Amino acid sequence: MQQLTMDITRKAIWYVEAHNRTAPSLDAIAGACGISPFHLTRTFASVTGVPLMRYVRRRRLSEAARLLAAGSPDILSMALMWGYASHEAFTRAFRDEFGLTPEELRARGNVAGIKLTEALTMHNITKINLEPPRFETMSPRIFAGLKQIYDCESPMGIPNQWQNFGPYIGKIRGQTGDAAYGVCYDFDDDGNFTYLTAVEVTDTTGLPKEFETLRVPAQRYVVFVHREHVAGIRSTIATIWSDWFPESGAKAVESPMLERYGRGFNPATGEGGLEIWIAIQ
Repeated sequence: MQQLTMDITRKAIWYVEAHNRTAPSLDAIAGACGISPFHLTRTFASVTGVPLMRYVRRRRLSEAARLLAAGSPDILSMALMWGYASHEAFTRAFRDEFGLTPEELRARGNVAGIKLTEALTMHNITKINLEPPRFETMSPRIFAGLKQIYDCESPMGIPNQWQNFGPYIGKIRGQTGDAAYGVCYDFDDDGNFTYLTAVEVTDTTGLPKEFETLRVPAQRYVVFVHREHVAGIRSTIATIWSDWFPESGAKAVESPMLERYGRGFNPATGEGGLEIWIAIQ
């Protein structure tokens, strides 16, 4: 397993850097890595904390910025070189990323104060030793709770979401069991996802008006135990996607990922461990 650690992410980074000027698609990068686009987007974001296609866009624009600062004369040629169909599309993306137009940067003649995205390296990613997982088949479930949308680069609001949800636990009509769940779903290619702090309920009647519900069909899961502090969950998830899935040959499916917090978890300290449930074929 040590040899394969982070290989998927390294392959993706290499492909992006080798094809930067051709605007590589998610399907093309996934094909070069030998995995599905779904698997690749989850792996890349889990390991690096950056959505893959956002990284692709930022790298292209950063290299374009360097050339413009060096005096590249033709903005349209620059736009076409970096995979944009028009001067207007390139200018819009450039302004959104850097806060100034390509013409303004070219006139300035340097990239001082511009936040460029450099090629990622894999030296600072923490890897862990996973316990062997177990496999479960879950019957259809209804989850109810508080919902929020996050960017995978900045999910810092999740602890506060749990703090807001805590007073409801055990007092929700139709709640079944004593576990709480963090449900991650609706991932998009740009790294946004929905996070539901929830409990399982028997039906959707009589719930607080601020609650959202999510029905999850019967599904087979691979279940991993994370015994350390909850703050280290990213390292566990990154290792699952980058190591365990390639080693096992299991195929993840597009379905909500569950964080299951049992009775032993202490929300005040973050200790007590949790389980990570990922749907598989």
